[in-house]
Amino acid sequence: MDTDTRLSILSEDAQYDLSCACGSKDQDRRRRGKNGMWVYPASLPRGGNGIILKTLVSNSCVNDCGYCPLRTGCDTPRCTLTPDEIARIFMDYVRRGGILGLFLTSGVVRNADYTMDRITSTAEILRKRYQYRGFIHLKIIPGASDAAIEKAVSLSSAVSLNVEAPTAARFAPLGTGKNFTRDIVRPVQLISKLTGKSSRYANVSQTTQFIVGASNEPDSEIVEATSRLYNNWNLGRVYFSAYQKGLGDANLHGEQTRTPPENILTREHRLYQVDFLLRKYKWNAADVPFDDGGNLRIDIDPKQHWAERHPEFFPVKITRATRNELLRVPGLGPTYVSRILDTRHNGILRGLRDVGLRGKRLEATSRYVTMR
Repeated sequence: MDTDTRLSILSEDAQYDLSCACGSKDQDRRRRGKNGMWVYPASLPRGGNGIILKTLVSNSCVNDCGYCPLRTGCDTPRCTLTPDEIARIFMDYVRRGGILGLFLTSGVVRNADYTMDRITSTAEILRKRYQYRGFIHLKIIPGASDAAIEKAVSLSSAVSLNVEAPTAARFAPLGTGKNFTRDIVRPVQLISKLTGKSSRYANVSQTTQFIVGASNEPDSEIVEATSRLYNNWNLGRVYFSAYQKGLGDANLHGEQTRTPPENILTREHRLYQVDFLLRKYKWNAADVPFDDGGNLRIDIDPKQHWAERHPEFFPVKITRATRNELLRVPGLGPTYVSRILDTRHNGILRGLRDVGLRGKRLEATSRYVTMR
């Protein structure tokens, strides 16, 4: 295959890894850029957003991850790009404008360290030969050596290693080639140490991804694991990828579930809502409401569900409530809460209309607050 054909295949196959970008709005979703390649909106570690080129080094893989359509033994066109080819193609995009970064991942070729060498060689060419100082997100391959991980961190703006499942028991059925403690937990802890606040690479962000629904895991286990990743290992962001039924091993739990596709995607969305509550609202995992099976309700968002379970908390007095108390009110997010606090500080708060609430949001929120 020529270079353009290989890049087309590899950038298409990169869609299964979300640990750099995702969104629920049209402007947040991936789209085809110049030359037909896929580009992705992404949040950059130092703030702001950019458009990044996302591709695999290779879609060949020796691992048998049951959820992955690129696993060994699958009948799919296989190809590889060299570090020189990727660097040259990417810099061509940069020169033409519109691209602010690169996300580089790969199937496992030969073994983890051989693959990491291909990934880091690409970044090294960009940093040293082309003097590129922009955004580079490198995938850490499970099972990579400490030296390979540190080299990747040293060349990156962000790195990610997908934890895939919340516990070792949920991870085990997904494949036979990886060990949860050795290949997932230990490297994530090492990256956290390398990128800690007082470390040499403190400006490098770490993200990860769960494959939701591939194993028989309840949402409560994913939420608890997400909370630990934020609180104990200082991750910058956790992503959730709904398992795509029909692409995995026929014996995988996700293939046997009767959950409608729309519910699987809604489940993913609910987890993102909880993630926002953990990151922006400072909730704890214990605050998140689940049904008797340990799952989030499909028909209602988690914050509204919490409010319905805690009528004793309401109504909240908006003239006196703290930021955290206001953030418990359905319909009030960080922006509106900041407006309420600023209006209280600078003048007289007469009602929610003073901070811009209108229509259905105002009507819904008014049920949970009082001025008296």
